[in-house]
Amino acid sequence: MHKPIRCFFQNGYFLLLTFATGLFYFCFYLVTLTLGIGLSFTVAGIPLLTQVLRTTLTFVQYERIQTKIYTDITTQPYERRIRTEQSLWAQAKEELMDTRNWTAICWLMLKFWIGLLSLLSVALLCVMPLLLMLTPLFLPIFDIRLFGIQIDTFIQSLFIMAIGVIFTFISSWLLNILVRLIGGYTRQMTKRLNR
Repeated sequence: MHKPIRCFFQNGYFLLLTFATGLFYFCFYLVTLTLGIGLSFTVAGIPLLTQVLRTTLTFVQYERIQTKIYTDITTQPYERRIRTEQSLWAQAKEELMDTRNWTAICWLMLKFWIGLLSLLSVALLCVMPLLLMLTPLFLPIFDIRLFGIQIDTFIQSLFIMAIGVIFTFISSWLLNILVRLIGGYTRQMTKRLNR
């Protein structure tokens, strides 16, 4: 019984982490690419874009590690060689012309929408069952209504708690499926980037 509870909370944590990283990638790339492209008419924009494009390797590796830890899905390593013996402008041209960088940015920015779905799933599949199970404790403190029905007796609150327990098992199963789908997204991302 201890393992399913730990798995339930670990899946919830992974979904919250997916939301946080997806939001970070979206904001990071939106701001830095806009700034880099806007400054590309000056000398400062090209080196900024080069450094931003180099972050894709780090972020894709982080996604691989995160997926392995939380979902136990192994993905292909994503490796790129950065040549430092070239001139700064040759490195910049190579980074800007590498389509894998731009593809990785698109995949990472799409994690924002997956993260929003993950946040909604945590609210519905993790928080809601726990609140339903705690209904008998909340009954003396709050005025509880569920689907327009007033919950005002202890027997009714025990019935809602039983529904919460059943919903917890169903949501645990749904969380496992959702976490596997997100892990599959990371696997597809690394597979496409390694082509």
